[in-house]
Amino acid sequence: MDTKSLSHKKLGQRKNMPDIIAEALREAILNGELKGGESLKQEEIAGIFNASMIPVREALRRLEAQGLVKIFPNKGAIVSALSADEVRELFEIRILLEKGALEFAIDNLTDEDLTYAESILTQMDCITDGSTLSQLNWKFHFTIYKASGRMRLMELIENMHLNVERYMRIYLLDMHYHPTSQEEHYKLLEACKVKDSTTACSLLQNHMEKACNLLAEFLSSQTN
Repeated sequence: MDTKSLSHKKLGQRKNMPDIIAEALREAILNGELKGGESLKQEEIAGIFNASMIPVREALRRLEAQGLVKIFPNKGAIVSALSADEVRELFEIRILLEKGALEFAIDNLTDEDLTYAESILTQMDCITDGSTLSQLNWKFHFTIYKASGRMRLMELIENMHLNVERYMRIYLLDMHYHPTSQEEHYKLLEACKVKDSTTACSLLQNHMEKACNLLAEFLSSQTN
């Protein structure tokens, strides 16, 4: 575990201790500093943050709920690792959830929402940093889906997003998928502008299926 990196991330944040620990660990998992299968030693984490074991356990439970950590009774916690089959299942669930959110949202999207979503895509055109790109990608989709007014649905979608985003962030840029992804984003936005739910949902499904297949193929190649 990169204790120096984690300790830097705890500084300058005015949040409660479980929030601080969970956010630092989450970012370390998403950017690949903490790998799938790596042990998360609670005593070590507590020492890094000068905290008791209680906020550490709470932070790990939050990450477990998001699918980023697995906790084993009497054995401790590890960073969860995804197989190609698990990635496919997660994307199948994401497609169902996100198409539903889009259907609920599309008629409620305002000009302000659409302008903001387009400004996010414009920023993404010029970015090559995986972490920033990942954050903006979620912000784009969130901007569209939040018009659904279904916040519980949004929470489910975000958790599914987090489960695969660490892999998307690290590998898909190297696979040169970003230009294709952006082209698909702009087409989705245009369908949203004219309130064409059928086309928008079809574009969204195709967009996620392509990403899923690329990522699943990559993960399969790593185990062969």
